[in-house]
This record gives sequence, structure tokens and C-alpha cells, in this order.
Amino acid sequence: MNILVTGAQGQLGRELYDRQQELLNEGHTLYFTDQPQLDITRYEGLAQYLDQHPTDVIINCAAFTDVDQAESNQESAFLINDTATGHLARLASERNIRLIHISTDYVFDGRSHKPYVETDNPAPQGIYGQSKLAGEQKVIHHQAGMIIRTAWLYSPYGKNFVKTISRLVREKDQLQVIYDQVGSPTYAGDLARAIIHILNTTSNPSVLQEIYHFSNEGVCSWYDFAQEIARIQKSSCHIQPIESKDWPTPAPRPHYSVFNKSKIKNHFQLEIPYWRNSLYQMLVKTNR
Repeated sequence: MNILVTGAQGQLGRELYDRQQELLNEGHTLYFTDQPQLDITRYEGLAQYLDQHPTDVIINCAAFTDVDQAESNQESAFLINDTATGHLARLASERNIRLIHISTDYVFDGRSHKPYVETDNPAPQGIYGQSKLAGEQKVIHHQAGMIIRTAWLYSPYGKNFVKTISRLVREKDQLQVIYDQVGSPTYAGDLARAIIHILNTTSNPSVLQEIYHFSNEGVCSWYDFAQEIARIQKSSCHIQPIESKDWPTPAPRPHYSVFNKSKIKNHFQLEIPYWRNSLYQMLVKTNR
């Protein structure tokens, strides 16, 4: 099986690259691509690439993920998250390629009081969420493959909450972190392992045409998350809890981003690690 990974320089793409041997052991061929090597916003260039690199599966990790920048750069957000996803979905459908598309908790408004299931109605509040939902709709329209929504993604790569707080608790004596937004952190390495497991074990194509939710187990606030990072780092930094209104941002944030993950666990017999355990493993690995 030939597998194309787009957005290979992002958090999930790099975690998949780190674990490629698990796929190569199954006899797969992998293509890891990112701009400028492959510009998925250009339909003809993407089609030409697929002509030259026969592909059975596309894992689309490419995305415009800067939530605040999306508010002032709507064109770029929709170009990458919507238009480019549409190109991938159309070509996947036409060429009988299975698409695994990564989406986000931001497609919901965050006003729920119980974990979101896949059938809950999306209601994105900002441009980032709107653009990601538009991309989801392209995948569904073309019946191109599966959508995996995730939340609070972090890794040793790129910009993310864990890396930022890890640095700040070493540099500062005190921090302010929001406590009234709750969710489930997701270690990108765990999501990469889940995708590899799905590819290596699934023989039923019907389950690869659905929406799934994935995050680590457990729930916390950003404040709890920061406190755990500081504890693992053995930092004495004092972290003060504040409300969202005390830290205004250009884009609205969901106050509740908790997923029900029963569907993906049951369909693929997945065991998902607890968020504290994965955070510890990543930080220990990074600090070696």
C-alpha cells in the first residue's frame, strides 16, 4: 500500500514520520510531503503528483492552524482548510484513494455540558472552525474517506501549549493561565499510533467513511494542564488561574472541548492513554 502524508512538517506529520517503521514493517511505501514540495492548494499540481506517485491512502495533516491569525487572514485559512481539502477529497474519490482527514474540536461552539459525539451538530464560532467544517463537508460530499476530529494537540514539534508553558515555567516566577476552558489534551504521537493501527488492522472499508473523535482520556482545564507541565518540569513557577474574559483573543475559544471517543475505540479496538501519562512520556523524552 502506498501512503501519502500531507502537512508532513506539522505536529502530526512529524510524529507519523517518527513512527514510519511501524508502517514500513507492514510493507507500505510512504511519501511525506509539505510545501513547497507539494502544494495541495493547486489542483492540477496535486493531480500530477498523484499521477507520478500512485497512492492508495492519503493522510491529510495539512492545515492552517493559527486560530487568531485566521480571523484576519480568512482567505488563507479557507484556501488550505477548505479548498485544498476539497482537491484531496475530489481526487481521492475519483481515483479510489482512501482519505484520512484530520479536523478539530473548533467545529463545535463549546457550549455543551457533555462530551461531544460525532452526530452532534457543528456550530463553529470563528473563522478557523468555519474553514475546517467547510473542509469536512467537502470530504463528506465526495464520500472520500474518514474524518478524525482531535483537540488540544501537542508534540515536541512546532508551536503548541506544552512547549510554550514548558519554556515559560523555566523563565518566569509566575504565570496566568485560563481555568474556565476545559478539554482533553491530545499527544500527537498517540494520534499517530492510532492512525497506524487503523491502517494496519482495518479490513472493513465502510468504517473508513465516517467521522471519529480522538483525544487522550481524561479532562482538564488549561490551568490544570499548565500545573501538570510545571510539576513534571519540577518548576517552582506560581501559576494563577484566570477567566477567559481576562485574556481576550481575536478568535473565540470553545469553553468545553471534550469528546466522546466510544466510536473510534469500539470500531478499531483502540486503547487510548490517559492525558497525564502521555504528557509525562513526551516531556521526559524531549528532555533527555
